[in-house]
Amino acid sequence: MMTNEAAHTAYVDGLRNAHALEKQAIEIIERQLERMESYPELMQRLRQHLQETQAQHERLDRLLEASGESRSMLKDVAMSFMGNVAALAHAPADDEVLKNTFANAGFEAYEIAAYTSLIALAQQAGHADAITELQKSLEEERSMLQWLEQHVEPLTLAYLEREADPSEATLR
Repeated sequence: MMTNEAAHTAYVDGLRNAHALEKQAIEIIERQLERMESYPELMQRLRQHLQETQAQHERLDRLLEASGESRSMLKDVAMSFMGNVAALAHAPADDEVLKNTFANAGFEAYEIAAYTSLIALAQQAGHADAITELQKSLEEERSMLQWLEQHVEPLTLAYLEREADPSEATLR
């Protein structure tokens, strides 16, 4: 059985990792919003999820503070940079919207696993007061993944329609 100190350390590390992960998510979403104007339903859902992600980032700040800890600036900067790189990686692709959708679904699954783990760590470390906040973030991530899964086909068909119309071809 893990000691309370070890559980607390793992919990704080998990909070810092999730904080940096949400920073990366913010960068990815902001870059995608700059380029997905031809997909208004996607834009609307990304804007909503950006607000959720910013709130998750703030929740993690509060949870770190409540634990007497601070975020990792190094992790935040590194993940912010990686978020920009990841978002721009698909930009030159003709099927950018599809690649972004697939990558976003994978990223959401990763975040779901991270929050599920954080909830278990919070329980083991005696931070029951954090569980409600972490569950809220977990549900937001699950909702976004579900939305993406339901919209892969419609986004694919919208992409095909745009490809068939030369006037829309530059708007991926």
